[in-house]
Amino acid sequence: MKEKTIDEILLKNILYSIDEGIHVIDNHGKTIIYNDAMAQLEGLEKEVVLNKKFTDVFPGLDEENSTLFTVMKTGRPILERTQTYLNYKGKKITTVNTTIPLFDKGKKIGAVEIAKDITKMQKLSEKLMDLQEELTNKNKESLKTTVPKYTFDSIIGNSDGIKKAINIARKSCNTSSSVLIYGETGVGKELFAQSIHYEGIRKNKPFIAQNCAALPESLLEGLLFGTAKGSFTGAIDRPGLFEQANGGTLLLDEINSMGINLQAKLLRVLQEGYIRKIGGLKNKPVDVRIIATTNEDPKKAIEDGQFRKDLYYRINVVSLVVPPLRDRKSDLELLCDSFIRKYNKKLKKDVWMISQDVIADFYDYSWPGNVRELESMIEGAMNYINYDENVLQKYHFPIFIDELREKDYNISKDIDLSESLPVVISNIEKKLIANAMMSWGNNVSKAAESLGIKRQTLQHKLRKYNL
Repeated sequence: MKEKTIDEILLKNILYSIDEGIHVIDNHGKTIIYNDAMAQLEGLEKEVVLNKKFTDVFPGLDEENSTLFTVMKTGRPILERTQTYLNYKGKKITTVNTTIPLFDKGKKIGAVEIAKDITKMQKLSEKLMDLQEELTNKNKESLKTTVPKYTFDSIIGNSDGIKKAINIARKSCNTSSSVLIYGETGVGKELFAQSIHYEGIRKNKPFIAQNCAALPESLLEGLLFGTAKGSFTGAIDRPGLFEQANGGTLLLDEINSMGINLQAKLLRVLQEGYIRKIGGLKNKPVDVRIIATTNEDPKKAIEDGQFRKDLYYRINVVSLVVPPLRDRKSDLELLCDSFIRKYNKKLKKDVWMISQDVIADFYDYSWPGNVRELESMIEGAMNYINYDENVLQKYHFPIFIDELREKDYNISKDIDLSESLPVVISNIEKKLIANAMMSWGNNVSKAAESLGIKRQTLQHKLRKYNL
C-alpha cells in the first residue's frame, strides 16, 4: 500500500471521529467529506449530502448565510464566526464556524468548514445578558438592597503596600481614565474597582462587572457589544454591556483571559468611542470608563502572547498593584478582627478574638489564596465554635492547623542523606517543586518563575514526580 493512501485513510478516520462537524467540498461544490458530527448538527443523513453539490442539498444558501459559499467565491478564510439557525429537524442551534479555502500549487481546489456546537453555551450567554440587563434597569433603591457596593472604607489594612494602592486608587476617582489593576487571585481587586467607581464622578451611573474568563470569545463578544436583529437567524436586538454601562464603569475582570481577536475589537472601541453590534451596520457612541484586572503580570502576559501590547498601553493609564497577603502580614490581625465582626453578625455568634498561637501560625503561612482564603478560614472556624465560646482556638481550624506546618515544611525535613546522591537530589527537587506549587496556589507559571525554570520544564517535572 502506498504511503499517500495510508495518509488519506488516517486523515479520513480522524475527520470522521472528532466531535467537531466537518464539511469538505471540492472546487465544483461537491461534498467529499461530511462527518457524523456535522450530520447530527444539521439534522441530515450523511448519504443525503455526500457526493452531491452542496447548493443542491441546501438550495437556500448564498453569501448572506453560508460561509462555505462565501469562501468558495472569495478564496479568503472566515475564522470563528458565530451562526445561529434552524437545522433540518427544526432545532435551533448555534455554532462557531471556521471555513478555510483549500489550495494545491496555488490553485483553489475546494473548501473545508469546521463547526463547533455551542448551543448550550449560547443559551447560557443569553440568560446572562437578560439578567445583566434586568439588573441594570432596576431602580437605585432596589440595587441598594441586592448588590453590595464597596468603598475604600471596605478595604482593611495599614501596611505600606495597601496604603500605597489606596492612595493611587483615590487619585483616579475623579477622572475617566482607564485603570489596570494587577494582583493575585483573592487579593481584593474588585473592592478597589468598586471603590474607584462609587467614590468617583460616575458613582450615580451603572457599575457592571464581567469576568472575561467565564465565556468563550465568540459569546463574550456578543455579551460586550450586543446583537442586532437579523444578524443571524433567530437573533434579536439586544444591548451589550457597553450600552448598559453607558455613562458609568465597566469592569473587565481577568482581561488577560480574553481572546486576542476580541482584544483587538475592544481596543478599537476604546480608541474610537463607539460600538457596533454583532451583525449591525450602525455605530453607536458610548461613554464608558474601563477598569480592567489581571491576575497575571501583564508584562509577562504580553511576552507569552496572551495580552496585546497596544491594548495594555491603552488601558494601563492608571496602574494599580494590589499586594498579596504574604507581603502585608502586618494586616493579618486587622483583617481577622474585621471578618470576626462580619460573621458574628451573619452567624449570630459572640466571638471576641483569635488565640495568639493561631495568629502565630497565620504569620508562618504563605496564604496562596490571599485575603479570600483568610476570610474563608475565619468563616469556617466560626461555624465550628460553640455559641458559648468567645475565642477561636486551634481546634476550631481542624483542616488548616493540622496541615499548616506540613505544608510550609523545611526542605531538608525527611530527606534521607544515606541515599545515593541522585536520589537525594531528586527528593530535594520534588519538595522544592511541591512547596513552590503550594505557595503559588498551583499556578504553574508563577511557580516556574519562582523556581527559575521554564513553564514547560516544570510541567514535565510535575508529571515525573506525579505531583
